Amino acid sequence: MMNEKPRNTFCGQTRRDFLHTMGGGFTSLALTGLLAKDGFLNQQMVAADGKTAWQSPLQPKQSHFLGKAKHVIFLFMYGGPSHVDTFDYKPDLYPLDGKTIDVKTFGRGGHKKQGRVVGPKWQFSPHGQCGKNVSTLFPHLAKHVDDMAFIHSMTADSPIHGSAMLMMNSGHLLSGRPSLGSWVNYGLGTINQDLPGYVVMLDEKGGPISGAKNWTSGYMPASYQGTVFRPKGTPILDLKNSRGMSAKEQRALLNHLNHFNESHLADRVDNSNLAARIASYELAFKMQTTAPEAVGTDKEPERVKDLYGINEDRTNDFGKKCLLARRLVERGVRFVQIYSGGAHNDDNWDAHGDLERNHNYHAGNTDKPIAGLIQDLKDRGMLDETLIVWGGEFGRQPTAEYAKGTGRDHNAYGFTMWMAGGGIKGGVSVGETDELGSAAVRDRFHVKHMHATVLHQLGLDPNDLSYFYAGLDQRLVGVEGAEPIQSII
Repeated sequence: MMNEKPRNTFCGQTRRDFLHTMGGGFTSLALTGLLAKDGFLNQQMVAADGKTAWQSPLQPKQSHFLGKAKHVIFLFMYGGPSHVDTFDYKPDLYPLDGKTIDVKTFGRGGHKKQGRVVGPKWQFSPHGQCGKNVSTLFPHLAKHVDDMAFIHSMTADSPIHGSAMLMMNSGHLLSGRPSLGSWVNYGLGTINQDLPGYVVMLDEKGGPISGAKNWTSGYMPASYQGTVFRPKGTPILDLKNSRGMSAKEQRALLNHLNHFNESHLADRVDNSNLAARIASYELAFKMQTTAPEAVGTDKEPERVKDLYGINEDRTNDFGKKCLLARRLVERGVRFVQIYSGGAHNDDNWDAHGDLERNHNYHAGNTDKPIAGLIQDLKDRGMLDETLIVWGGEFGRQPTAEYAKGTGRDHNAYGFTMWMAGGGIKGGVSVGETDELGSAAVRDRFHVKHMHATVLHQLGLDPNDLSYFYAGLDQRLVGVEGAEPIQSII
């Protein structure tokens, strides 16, 4: 009985798996006939967001509607910025500075019932017509609060960097799931066949914990994963042909390779990975000429460079990344993610020891470039179609982690994120943490609700967009589903 095959199987597959695979196989076999004589991969054209887009042969199982946004720029503050020192004003914390109080917390130090309060180290003041209180850490962003929607009651499932990063990026604590950018490109396809649909830019001091797992395509074909770009020099490592081969010679080589891949593609039932590999080769060939032009920020007017802080040492690096993000979405890239914060604690927002030194440094590096990005998109009439998301994997606690110092431990019970553009209502704040900022107490939202909001603004139903894998219709928001945050739309 132990060796008995399950009923309704064919060649070791369940009937459901077999029918789905064969359906995908017929679609991909049709792709073989679409390979042009010059070897370029002509993918299926579909109408999306009022423009012509190129969709993968693997069509998502969902119907689209006209979304407000066409692109997403996710500004990831790796390490976890302190919400009570940035955008979540808690006046009751100031007089409690240094006092030990009863408060339940859960961070890398485990569960605690007491802690020494660290009062906010920066002053807050109201800004904009909405009167939003913003910390002096962000003098430039404070000028744009009427364009921003603040979510003060975000929650996550883990206060540990690795798993929290995976959840913020893929909706799950464990690795192997497609990231948000992969779902976006799977659902909508790409507008520009000559550039990746999903681009990632890392901090100059290194990438986040778990590395590429944060922008993986998981169980989807590799063509949906994020492509790491650099804002200067060679935009993509190993893209340039080091052997000096001419474009004509490369084209001939790819045509020859495609000839064999076509034959192999036609003989396979499960051929999605091979189809993705063919598409990746073609995309890399095209990017040898298009990618250098896209990253050509030096050709931008001086007033634009000044807007992003590119001519200032402190903001030059992040400013170039923000400007490159604008140039990429301008050229049809669907999803761009920029990381602020390197690999080590001293290089990211993870303020366990000296909160003031840490946040002064990182806020000072990013404030002007992000404000410049918002203003530049507005000036070009692009903010309405570009959704900006700002936040880290969690927030910080109102109490100190150590007996001495001003550092705060991780806090996944309640923290702040904000969105702007892409049909998001500006000048609003939703949700609330308690008077100490230790936990969300009103209109609590989970990371899944943020993901659902992003998909909804792009014209994708988060509870309908699915990908068949392991016998299930998998979704970014999980089998339980999640609704968009309607109060900010």
